[in-house]
Amino acid sequence: MPTGTVHFVVPAGIDDPALVSGGNVYDRRLTEGLSATGWDVRRCEVDLGSPEEVRAVLTAVPDGGLVLIDGLVAGRVPDELESSATRLRLVVLAHMVSASFPGADPRAVEDESRAFRAARHVIVTSPWTRSELMSRRLIAPERIVVATPGADVAAPAEGTRDGGAVLCVGVVSAHKGQDILIEALGALRAPPTWRCTIVGSTDADPGFVEHLEARAADLGVADRITMTGALAEDDLDAAYRAADLLVAPSRAESYGMAIADALARGIPVVASDVGGIPLAVSPGRAAILVPPEPQALSRALDRWMLDPALRRRLTAEAVRGRASVPRWSDTVDRVAEALVSVR
Repeated sequence: MPTGTVHFVVPAGIDDPALVSGGNVYDRRLTEGLSATGWDVRRCEVDLGSPEEVRAVLTAVPDGGLVLIDGLVAGRVPDELESSATRLRLVVLAHMVSASFPGADPRAVEDESRAFRAARHVIVTSPWTRSELMSRRLIAPERIVVATPGADVAAPAEGTRDGGAVLCVGVVSAHKGQDILIEALGALRAPPTWRCTIVGSTDADPGFVEHLEARAADLGVADRITMTGALAEDDLDAAYRAADLLVAPSRAESYGMAIADALARGIPVVASDVGGIPLAVSPGRAAILVPPEPQALSRALDRWMLDPALRRRLTAEAVRGRASVPRWSDTVDRVAEALVSVR
């Protein structure tokens, strides 16, 4: 496949272990993968609150240069993208669509829409996101490219004998639904032999974190729930290895990289039936999908904890299905094809 130079504009700090997110992981793996296949990737980190930094980066790119810009950056600098759209070949990498999230700021939605329209292509991380862009008429279908996240297939997780090691991975924020999970855990009929580990940055919404801690105490389950904050790669891998079940209680989700990571390790999933999650756990995968509300999630968790046969079946399906999980090399190839096609 032909290669070339691409200027990749990403949020500052994507290598910071304290800022772990699905988008940052995707950007890092894409940088590594493109570089390994011969691309000259010139990664430029910018402050999300600084249009001046983005303007300086774009100004320094030669006429006709190829620029891939992370959607978190692009959505905040529509003026800069519009002013560079004819001089540069702009591609936006959209990990999500702001308009799809409850309570989205109308100004942020409009700015993001302008950024999409200024791009020659928009790369999205799930077919669901593509359908969102199309239904909202934000960009022509032929200019949308789907490149789903990959995962690294690993040995099956060790887990526990009773299935009580529950894991939830994602930034601790309302759209990720950790409050739904805590309410569900507080309503379980299963004996209190379970433990839940919530992994993810707690810096995004400190007030929400305080609410979770207070609610867990009110429900009498605080001693069974551990919030670790963001974990470095080795520690996160250890958390997966120790898990029996991944729970993804999101209210909105474009794909669900933690789901793919769990399935790649043979860990079954209970997740919200929203956004791109059903595609991440495509038919044949070991998953239970429920509405994003506590009662439904609590019933699903009770089924898991009270039915050993169900646990054995879903775990066996997850272990068998590891080989079919998309790889990061597939992601890189799809993005590379899109970049080559930009004229």
